[in-house]
Amino acid sequence: MALSDYSGGSVLSAGFVIITIVVDSTNVNSIIPNAGSGVGAGKWSRRVLTILGVDWTLANRQTMNGKLKMHDGIFVRPINRRGFLQIGGLCVGGISLAGLLRSRASGAAKSNDKAVILFYLAGGPSHIDTYDLKPDAVEEVRGPFSPINTTLQGWQVCDLLPHHARIAKQVSVVRSISHNLSVHDDATHWLQTGYPLLNARQVGQTHPSQGSVVAKMRGSDQRGLPTYVCVPEDYRTHMGFYEGAAYLGNRYLALNAGGDPSLGNYRAPEFAPPRGVTLPRLEDRQNLLRSLDRLAHRKQREAVWEDFDDIQRQAVTLTTGSQARQAFDLSAEPQNLRDRYGNHAYGQSALLARRLVEAGVTFVTINLYEKDVDWWDDHYTLEKNLRARLPRYDQALATLIEDLHERSLTDRVLVAAFGEFGRAPRIDRNAGRGHWPSAMSALLCGGGIRPGQIVGSTTADGGEPKDRPLKPGDLLATIYHTLGIDHHGTLPDRQGRPIPILPDGEPIRELV
Repeated sequence: MALSDYSGGSVLSAGFVIITIVVDSTNVNSIIPNAGSGVGAGKWSRRVLTILGVDWTLANRQTMNGKLKMHDGIFVRPINRRGFLQIGGLCVGGISLAGLLRSRASGAAKSNDKAVILFYLAGGPSHIDTYDLKPDAVEEVRGPFSPINTTLQGWQVCDLLPHHARIAKQVSVVRSISHNLSVHDDATHWLQTGYPLLNARQVGQTHPSQGSVVAKMRGSDQRGLPTYVCVPEDYRTHMGFYEGAAYLGNRYLALNAGGDPSLGNYRAPEFAPPRGVTLPRLEDRQNLLRSLDRLAHRKQREAVWEDFDDIQRQAVTLTTGSQARQAFDLSAEPQNLRDRYGNHAYGQSALLARRLVEAGVTFVTINLYEKDVDWWDDHYTLEKNLRARLPRYDQALATLIEDLHERSLTDRVLVAAFGEFGRAPRIDRNAGRGHWPSAMSALLCGGGIRPGQIVGSTTADGGEPKDRPLKPGDLLATIYHTLGIDHHGTLPDRQGRPIPILPDGEPIRELV
């Protein structure tokens, strides 16, 4: 976060703020001792320190000149939603940190510490050219690629997926998911929320996404970290991804990682200095931040901290602590491991996701809509597109699975990969495949999922399930089951009415 002088008459804006704490110069050294040369009477005679989401029902509060007294020398007063002080430019998509963290307190009791990394393959990947090959079909059905055997008997994959072939015994593949919505928005709403929705772009998201449900029901696995992160973002401004919180409210939105972690100029979202902040000024502000950390360590002896509930303390930890910064810091990874994941968007995003769940984030979605070769809507030049895209995806996903195994995290972290539908059985005159919701595949690995399972099959042309037909609700119920969330449970809407987490679906029995 970043800080600005109150005496100058302006506060740097970058978020939603509930209160301001004003430190009086006569008490600053008693409240923030040994703060360094940047803090003292005169230069820091009036500073504005902001803590997100402080509950106004503070014990023993009293009004003094329109402010609420909390402690000698410290007062709080409301400011507008733009009065946010930053040290590093934390971008939370408009969510208060306290609201983000309140999920853990207001949701159901957490029963495990498992996490999910979802590769969301937006656009709809071709199941026939990846996980459900048809080598005996006619050319326009089987496509341009050759099958290769894997370490999982009975499963062949595209020859552009050699790393998948190597780790196949560790994963399970579901090849018989089917639904009837062929529009990107409508189908994505179903796969992300469990609820089918016609004309989704016009109607808007009506139910919370998987990540938001997890944020509500589970919270993060480590204090000081968010529950739900999207890499690089949840694309709310683009529409069509439906990874928001709907009636649960903004507090359960994702924290957007921001930017492409494969680029050299990538910054963790909460520590990008705002424009106009020079290094000396930032250092001055960091001195105050370290002083606040010392104050936090003294909270058991300071009555002021007793007025904060656990949620507010978590908000302060996320705002001023180092855990989130460290989790987003890819430079901490050895270069040989970064190279192993691949120096491209898929590889570095997967590595970032692993760092986040290892640190304690519960749900990470990897979206790569804006990358040149990472939009899976292959209506044209399918062969060219997949020859560029699949090797990167193959390297990233397989390395992630191996890395989790090497760190003994396989049982704790579920890796899932799927899009909103499959592609048409026949390659058309545009050398592509059209939308095809009647058949799609999903890959699952870890998190307690039974490995080495091939669930379901499709007809000879890959057009529809041949056996074990499944629906999107079954896939989502399996993910919720892994996280210890009762998929039969309900969530309150804005009027307090109970809404089922899923309208239908059961965990896939072969996997759980």
